[in-house]
Amino acid sequence: MPASPSTARAINDRLALRLLQDEGPLTAGQLKHLTGLSRPTVADLVERLRSSGLVHVVGESGAERRGPNARLYALVADRAHLAALDVRTEGVSLVVADLLGRTLAEATLPVEPEAGTGPAAEQAVALLERTVKEAGAERLHSVGIGAPGLIDPASGELRDTSGLPAWHRELVRVLRRLPAAVLVENETNLAAVAEQRLGAARGRDTFVLMWLGQGIGAAVVLDGRLRRGASGGAGEIGFMPVPGTGGLPSATGCDGGFHELAHAGAVARLAAAHGRSGSAEEAVRDADGPFLDALAERLAIGAAGVVAVLDPGLIVLGGELGHAGGQLLAARVQRALSALTPLATEVRPSALGDGAVLSGALLTARDAAQDEIFGPKA
Repeated sequence: MPASPSTARAINDRLALRLLQDEGPLTAGQLKHLTGLSRPTVADLVERLRSSGLVHVVGESGAERRGPNARLYALVADRAHLAALDVRTEGVSLVVADLLGRTLAEATLPVEPEAGTGPAAEQAVALLERTVKEAGAERLHSVGIGAPGLIDPASGELRDTSGLPAWHRELVRVLRRLPAAVLVENETNLAAVAEQRLGAARGRDTFVLMWLGQGIGAAVVLDGRLRRGASGGAGEIGFMPVPGTGGLPSATGCDGGFHELAHAGAVARLAAAHGRSGSAEEAVRDADGPFLDALAERLAIGAAGVVAVLDPGLIVLGGELGHAGGQLLAARVQRALSALTPLATEVRPSALGDGAVLSGALLTARDAAQDEIFGPKA
């Protein structure tokens, strides 16, 4: 059945708003060309969006030629303010942005290991409040939070996970009191969201991001959708049994799993065995030759298990080690992987590096705000 007039208006309005989001300021003529709508329909929707406070005039085009100039329309960026937090074991990074996702203020907070659960969460909340004021925002519409650990797919709560600071869960609990939409997601999943929209997996509907750092994990994107699994544990490849370890993983620990071969501590020991000093990240960043070959062979073992089950076609090496290794490491992993599986799989390094989680959290917050603000009104 054909759409009702109100539904058609809502669809057209949303299309125009998305174009203004993606393309920046546009004239009515440009909107007509990009949407394929008639001139009267575009004129009506522009007036409707202006009246609702979503669009305003920001200038004129054609100042270089004679005759009347066309008005340029843009989204009202301060219609809503957003926040994104990257919660790590050692601290918090955050940004406050407008509806377009443009950063207005940012801050970081180191958290000492001896800091108590309550004080650490209170410091992080106070930092967010100061940063919101610095950005000139009165309130937040949506908050995206990236954190290590499992997210319960039913409740959206960060689950209690051994080895992770208790202040993470306390911080999320306190932030949920805000008069804002609070969205919590696993850090690796958010990194994958950012890489798909802005980075190494741009334009790919199916891929896997392997997170290589202090912890080991993966984010699975199939047919354009992020897959979390029945309990939120999809991608826990640190627990994957693989050859070359001292045993098997268990329900209480990933020692003996792929984690034992690929986490930062194991990589640092591998580097030392090849005469390289410093942290794992430093060793990988400056590496070449036998050490990088040996590391690539280890990573290919885990990647082969992922490929055998999911056939993603693309693996992005993320986390601090994946980004540090760059194209040199990715090329070696792809070569080693090709010897372990008949399924053609490209391997790329992260394009966004340490900023991937924060970018993914901000994209998630922005999508939530735009879905509500741009949505059809009753």
